[in-house]
Amino acid sequence: MPTLSTHVLDTSQGRPAAGVPVHLLDASGTALADGVTDDDGRIASLGGDLPAGVYTVRFSVGVYQPDGFYPEVAVTFTVASDELHYHVPLLLSAYGYSTYRGS
Repeated sequence: MPTLSTHVLDTSQGRPAAGVPVHLLDASGTALADGVTDDDGRIASLGGDLPAGVYTVRFSVGVYQPDGFYPEVAVTFTVASDELHYHVPLLLSAYGYSTYRGS
């Protein structure tokens, strides 16, 4: 089954965003797993094996940027059964963010 990792980069500072709480939820909003980004801004494995379905990764970025514009960033994505791994990175600045399907 597919697995999930994430990475948060602070583009305004040019460094990883350490200490960001991250929450994985299923399509119904049920919490499946929680983690905190390490010194390199990464969580290598969040939630274990994931069956096919829709998931949301909720980044509590207000903990990292208490004066930032976004207290939270939620990224909803679809897991297909034929994929092996999903990587959902977040590029963060004080007044914006972006994400993409990583590898």
